[in-house]
Amino acid sequence: MNIYGSTISLLERGLNFSSAKGKVIAQNIANVDTPNYKAKSVSFKELLHESSSSSLRAYRTNELHLDFTSNVSTNGIKSLDFRYRHNGNGVDMEKEQADLAANQIYYNALVDRLNGKFNTLQNVIKGGR
Repeated sequence: MNIYGSTISLLERGLNFSSAKGKVIAQNIANVDTPNYKAKSVSFKELLHESSSSSLRAYRTNELHLDFTSNVSTNGIKSLDFRYRHNGNGVDMEKEQADLAANQIYYNALVDRLNGKFNTLQNVIKGGR
């Protein structure tokens, strides 16, 4: 029996995704002047398939419906083949800064929601006092 429900584990997965995305963005920004560096990105879809392909099953009403199985073996990070500079560097600094800001807002929202869940649990434990 899981007394916390699935919400906390889903929030944890969201925080893991946001953390991985933040690390990739930081690597891209750190290598903005590195010749021939290819920018990387994190794919939520691939991370979702990796983390839940074994536990997530499709409700199939017909045997012809597809199941949610995936053979993805990466960690969700892929290199982009764009070149923004003459030295072969593929980092667009404006895009990286925008992605960093959006990721920070997403991370803060998840943390606020997780704090709300813990405060609710604490309230229940104290008996509503």
